[in-house]
Amino acid sequence: MTTYDKIYIDGAWVPSDGSGTIDVFDSTNGEVIATIPSGTAADVDKAVQAARAAFATWSQTTPEERAKALTRVGEGLAARMDEIATVITREAGMPKWLSSIVQAGLPINSFNTAAQLAESYEYESELGNSLVVKEPVGVVGAITPWNYPLHQIAAKVAYAIAAGCTVVLKPSEVAPVDAFILAEIIDDAGLPAGVFNLVPGTGPEVGEAIAAHPDVDMVSFTGSTRAGKRVAEVAAQSLKRVALELGGKSANVLLDDLDDEGFERAVRDGVGKAYINSGQTCTALTRMLVPADRVADAERIAADEVETKFQPKDPFAEGAMLGPLASQAQVDRVTNYIQKGIDEGAKVVTGGPERPEGLEGGYFVTPTVFSDVRNDMTIAQEEIFGPVLSILSYEGEDEAAAIANDSPYGLSGGVWSADAERAKAFARRIRTGQIEINGGAFNPNAPFGGYKNSGYGREYGPYGFEEFLEVKSMQL
Repeated sequence: MTTYDKIYIDGAWVPSDGSGTIDVFDSTNGEVIATIPSGTAADVDKAVQAARAAFATWSQTTPEERAKALTRVGEGLAARMDEIATVITREAGMPKWLSSIVQAGLPINSFNTAAQLAESYEYESELGNSLVVKEPVGVVGAITPWNYPLHQIAAKVAYAIAAGCTVVLKPSEVAPVDAFILAEIIDDAGLPAGVFNLVPGTGPEVGEAIAAHPDVDMVSFTGSTRAGKRVAEVAAQSLKRVALELGGKSANVLLDDLDDEGFERAVRDGVGKAYINSGQTCTALTRMLVPADRVADAERIAADEVETKFQPKDPFAEGAMLGPLASQAQVDRVTNYIQKGIDEGAKVVTGGPERPEGLEGGYFVTPTVFSDVRNDMTIAQEEIFGPVLSILSYEGEDEAAAIANDSPYGLSGGVWSADAERAKAFARRIRTGQIEINGGAFNPNAPFGGYKNSGYGREYGPYGFEEFLEVKSMQL
């Protein structure tokens, strides 16, 4: 077990103002793998003061200096890539081979991309008699989730620092160890004191203090819609900028022109897109919409894909595709949703609320596929955050679009068609921040964010970089 007894403020590891600690659990066996300090509002105040003082000089550094610093951080992450992947597999449950690519690899991309943008971005332009200047927004409070912990940290920290901002980070208390590793790397990389500060702790204590602090200029939050609303509410009292990346209930629409081979490919791909990271993914394609006359085929193919490929196992085992959930609370939540689906009359195609056989210990649930799902059912409207897929039927393209849009969320989606242009035309009808066309791959440099209850603001690439800039007009 690893014990972290200090937090990172103003370029140094210092004791927390409080005496509380938080246990971090291993998703594979439920054992405690680390303890961290439970930070306080007083810790946040110290961190914000350090970030405010550092902002005066960091905001005036050259883009080239900022780029070099971020590149050093990226190199530090690459040197500890296997360690990071192992830690996050234990924290969140993603199979180790996939953690290496996603949980450790994507953060490196974010730091390297942010470094490139710092140097290449055009910070000034002329408009009539005005010089339009883009400047760093100031001190950024970053509050991040447990499902893609370092990936979401990097989406905020790397781009904010690249833009000339300074940061106070509160990682999820469920998966914080990777944040401590990042702090060690940043310390070794020699960033000036106060540019990056780490205050672990709970949302009600540390998160609220960050959102409320008058010297925090912007809060960037990723997490549940409920918590995001609270962050926005608290932040509104000081009129700070807020970026929210929240939940999703994304529709994956299989149009009626797919031949048998294309339909099977779409269903199998859709299962994987619903189950990635054990379904603990805000963009998971959890509602599969199929023509009414092809529901039986969808059920058969989905069941085969789950039963042959997505059976839960030790995420460190060879060939693992589905690991455990991140916590016992998640197990209880997902199991309750599966039971609710049964109670509301959905058909269980495979799976159910029972614990998987042969897996003692660890936060495992049985991967489940429902059919005969109506869009007004709980399992079709609420984010479950586990390996649960709902198959819904539709009659005609207009009804498919109506069902896809009949959701409080608008984060992601998918559409499959034998005609790529038809698929793109349909995708334009769906109110969502991103959408896959015929299984198009995730682009870590494309703008990422949502409509409706999925939040506002964008992350990654130039759009994510611009979130951390203010606009000033100089009349000449």
